[in-house]
Amino acid sequence: MARSLWRSGIRLTLALLLAIGVTPPLSAQNRAPARTETAVDLNLVLAVDASGSVDNTRFALQKQGYAAAFLNPRVLAAIRAGDQQAIGVSMVQWTGPTLHVVVIPWTVVKDQQSATNLAAAINRAPRQLFGGGTSLSGAIDYGVIMLAASPYRSTRRIIDISGDGSNNNGRSVEQARDEAVKMGIRINGLPILTLEPDLDRYYRQSVIGGPAAFVIAARNYDQFADAILRKLIAEISQDNRRGRTLAQN
Repeated sequence: MARSLWRSGIRLTLALLLAIGVTPPLSAQNRAPARTETAVDLNLVLAVDASGSVDNTRFALQKQGYAAAFLNPRVLAAIRAGDQQAIGVSMVQWTGPTLHVVVIPWTVVKDQQSATNLAAAINRAPRQLFGGGTSLSGAIDYGVIMLAASPYRSTRRIIDISGDGSNNNGRSVEQARDEAVKMGIRINGLPILTLEPDLDRYYRQSVIGGPAAFVIAARNYDQFADAILRKLIAEISQDNRRGRTLAQN
């Protein structure tokens, strides 16, 4: 019964996203009905801004920040504090409403080797989008389909979205957020304040959603690495008492 409901939910999600013009990744379109039995504490989509306002230097700073965070022992300690001692991670570059590229497919991070492998994959992944507007709503919609396509079972599902601008393309970001939250998905945000000094306020009002959703802002791109490290530790540790202690240290 549970598996039948899960299949129906996947079909409905695919239909809804196709209806609004979001093309699901091939892994979602062609997925076999049965999931693997791998359990993780968290399925996490890292949605990285590749819009026109992000030049190559700024984009490189984002990549370096994500890679360095997964090499930090505090992130691994937060993962190990969970019940399953593992998380599922994927990374998507995004710009316009239908412009998304999966650069890191779903992978499990559970130990030093898997964290090192993920950091290396992030560093190797080339930039594949270079403009097309800033559609936070499109990024959320694509994050939803990525989570539906994950091969790992988890108690928590999070879209971690970073960017340097407000929604200027595609449908309402509030609508996309509210629909994702109704599916039990949490959205956390990392606004970069280089171009819009009040972007953190906008993220709090219009982008993040779900129980205990939060914003950690970076004042500029040079501060991105520190902000994403703190953000990853905090969201991996959410709903986990031992993990929250680690995040506060």
